[in-house]
Amino acid sequence: MRSSSGSDEAAMTMWGWRERLGRLRSEDGSAVIEFIFLGVLMLVPLIYLVMVLGRIQAGSYAVTTAAREAGRAFVTTGEGEDARARAEAAANIAFADQGFDGLGSLEITCSATPCLTPDARVETTTRVSVPLPLVPQFARDVVPLRVPLTASQLSTVDRFRGAQ
Repeated sequence: MRSSSGSDEAAMTMWGWRERLGRLRSEDGSAVIEFIFLGVLMLVPLIYLVMVLGRIQAGSYAVTTAAREAGRAFVTTGEGEDARARAEAAANIAFADQGFDGLGSLEITCSATPCLTPDARVETTTRVSVPLPLVPQFARDVVPLRVPLTASQLSTVDRFRGAQ
């Protein structure tokens, strides 16, 4: 009797191991892990794309606003004021507003000499290079690090400027 109960215990122990191995081999819960893994794997590039597009959009706002405001500041300069200094200050404020403080540049060209001649056209061109966020060192040779953006604004000096 003892041997049969001993063999029953051995069979039960063996069956217990098989049952446990079967549970380990089953795929219960693996769909959740796969979903989380694939979700994270796809979410990281999507978040990076949103970051890059956000910085490029901010750069686009910065150059267009800087060109427009620099042109307005230049053509509305009063007597005795430095028009270029006003335009550069306006452009720097627009660049700083979008987080590109010190990264943008301004170029002013006039259709007449002096620039503030009534009915003269003043073109302001602004440029900024938007750095790509989180680009690692090993990828710097393959991936361009900056996206150059440019905007121009054509402003006209008031026709009745000399009549003031």
